[in-house]
Amino acid sequence: MKPAAKPSRASFILAFAAIYLIWGSTYLGIRVAVETLPPFLMAGMRFAIAGVLIFVYLLLRGAPWPTRVQWRDHSIVGVFLLLGGNGIVSWAELRTPSGLTSLILGASPLIVVLLDWARPGGKPPTAGLVAGVAVGIAGIALLLGPGAIPEGYRPPGIDVLALFLASTSWWIGSLYSKHSKSGTPLLMASAIQMLAGSGSMLLTGWILGEGSQLHFGSVSPQSWLAFGYLVIVGSIVAFPTFVWLLEHCTPAKVSTYAYVNPVVAMFLGWAILGEPMNLRIFLAAAVIIGAVAIITIGKTWRAGRA
Repeated sequence: MKPAAKPSRASFILAFAAIYLIWGSTYLGIRVAVETLPPFLMAGMRFAIAGVLIFVYLLLRGAPWPTRVQWRDHSIVGVFLLLGGNGIVSWAELRTPSGLTSLILGASPLIVVLLDWARPGGKPPTAGLVAGVAVGIAGIALLLGPGAIPEGYRPPGIDVLALFLASTSWWIGSLYSKHSKSGTPLLMASAIQMLAGSGSMLLTGWILGEGSQLHFGSVSPQSWLAFGYLVIVGSIVAFPTFVWLLEHCTPAKVSTYAYVNPVVAMFLGWAILGEPMNLRIFLAAAVIIGAVAIITIGKTWRAGRA
């Protein structure tokens, strides 16, 4: 049997371009979708469709039915990643511009450093990681301080707190997944996560009364187009691409999307929706992205010495 051919350089370029550009554009897609679709129901429907399609595809390809442990572990991950992460982000984008949302969430590696330290058996951060966290906090302060964001675009305090909660939930789910021993293939794990996460978001939307706000005849063509983009391109195309990259590249290389996504989101929000962009916001973005780079490089260096 011949060994599997090594992926071509062009494949890597296309894959990285996909997660850089597509994931950066999903902030804009969410912002447009929730203009006339309730946020939790929108996000739940998005991942329910994607999860079912991927799950059925895997079963048709002969994948075994997941075990009870695999369902349990990745359902927990899915709730933290999608309900806590994507669902809350969709809710916050009802009021918060997409570019600012991406910047606030872009500081999430600060949270993972602290969570990784706080977990049982976690190691204290190195001086480099502490420096990265400090720079990131300075960037957030520069972004959210008085006078940075024009009136009418400043996110409410509840949205800022919600986005930090979303980041925390995302990284709790990521850390849980990292230390899970269920041995689930990555694509099947993602399908289970989508199914469980979508179910929890649909339930949350129903509890919050979003069902009475959902009138399909009142949904704008722009929101439907954004929803379709999120399902097909954002979930079905981009996520398997991300999984493929994880299998063929180092995590450090794949994680570079965290530098690029906020830049893409800010540009698209400014160019298409007229969201604010000024020197202070630009400087805050540079500081936050720089902090993410410091943290990523610090984590990679420490892993290499372990």
